Amino acid sequence: MLAGLTEFFTAAFFAAAVRLSTPLIFTAIGGIFSERSGVVNIGLEGMMLTGAFAGVAGAYFTGNAWLGVLIAMVAGALMALIHAFLSVTVRGNQIVSGAAINILALGLTTFFLRVFWGIQEKPRVPGFAVWKIPVLGDIPFIGEALFQHIPLVYLAFLLVPLAHFVLFRTSWGLSLRSVGEHPRAADTVGINVLRTRYMCVLISGALAGLGGAFLSVGQLQTFLENMSAGRGFIALAALIFGKWMPARTMAACLLFGSAQAAIVRIPALNYSVSPQLLSMFPYLLTLLAFIGLVGKTTPPAAIGTPYVKE
Repeated sequence: MLAGLTEFFTAAFFAAAVRLSTPLIFTAIGGIFSERSGVVNIGLEGMMLTGAFAGVAGAYFTGNAWLGVLIAMVAGALMALIHAFLSVTVRGNQIVSGAAINILALGLTTFFLRVFWGIQEKPRVPGFAVWKIPVLGDIPFIGEALFQHIPLVYLAFLLVPLAHFVLFRTSWGLSLRSVGEHPRAADTVGINVLRTRYMCVLISGALAGLGGAFLSVGQLQTFLENMSAGRGFIALAALIFGKWMPARTMAACLLFGSAQAAIVRIPALNYSVSPQLLSMFPYLLTLLAFIGLVGKTTPPAAIGTPYVKE
């Protein structure tokens, strides 16, 4: 039994779990900002997919992976701007707006992929070299699992304490949370509710775009149709699982990332498990998070409610 666990839980497995959780962390942390301000962001999937395409297009035409990532963040923010306009200014249904963003992103990325590169050809772009952290990267097992990754992985995990600091240790974070809990009271003390919600939705789009760029530029160095493959929804489930708290959300992303790593690891060890059952495991966890079997969650009080200034 112990030998079997040792064979399964190798440094390579944990490295894969960390790597696979990275795009979820970027996207989920972005979602926290949006939803903490009171705007539901079902469109994270579409923003992530847009970022994945824009990142590859940017890296392809500039020849620079970092510029591709920057362009991906801008593209994700532009998609978020549409969502913010429909949700905050027009005061439309935020669920419908997010769903429309997802459909729009799938259609646009597929269209432009074929316009730029045709049906058969797939773009190849420069990626990122692995950064081995000095000293730490040489530690047996831990070094391979945690400290031998591309820079975007480290950026994702540094983002977690930064997001916590911004949300809970700054005056702007307090304003943001008050807008999501009681926008009328926030307005009466001089906080611009609409501007705050716009900013938070744009942040969520930029970070989701960064998550998408990790998938395309950081991992595959190419773009595939619908390559986000539901990861935006998994990120949304992770932030609910994590109760809109950055550290808990990161832990949830690591759980989902581990589930995805297991999909690859189990067949490699010749375990007799149905591949269909394996492939549904991360999405089963997502479903459990959404229906609340992972514990009671209390969202921001004003989430999903448009604000009308009197």
